[in-house]
This record gives sequence, C-alpha cells and structure tokens, in this order.
Amino acid sequence: MVVGVLKIALILPENHSLKGKRSVLRKIQARVSNKFNISVTECGDQELWQRALLGFGVVGSNARIVEATLRQVVEFVDRLGLAELGESDIRILHE
Repeated sequence: MVVGVLKIALILPENHSLKGKRSVLRKIQARVSNKFNISVTECGDQELWQRALLGFGVVGSNARIVEATLRQVVEFVDRLGLAELGESDIRILHE
C-alpha cells in the first residue's frame, strides 16, 4: 500500500473575510474531489483571511501513479485561478 499526502499553501489576496475564504476553499475542494476522487481538507491557517493550507490524501498500490496524481492536483488547483498557489509539498509513504 502506498499513501500520498499533498499540502498546498494558497494565497487569497482579494479576500477580506473568513466567509469569502470559506467560499473559495469549498469551490476548490469540490472541484478537486469530483475530478480526482481524493480526500481534501483545510489543515492550517484557519484563522487567516488571505492564506489557506489544504491537505490532500491518496491511497494506491503504485507510488508513481500516486505521485503523478498529486502533481496533477497541484496543476489543476493552479489552473482554477481561484487562489494564488504558494508552496506545495508531496510526501509518499510506503507500507
């Protein structure tokens, strides 16, 4: 079993409230979940209006496929244009 974890930092410079931030994050989460069928959650910076940290999780049997899926998620989130992409970090865990 291979577990892939992705963390993406997002910057929301046009945002001025937590309500606006939640709206943007819900759109990103829904679109990623629908397209890739993976787990996604906000995992940091919850109290900040203009920053967010999203975590994504994938389980599979092939490390290359899991890593490729997570790289596609990064590209997809960037192409959505709903937030500026900050740092991203992919970790692959083997069991």
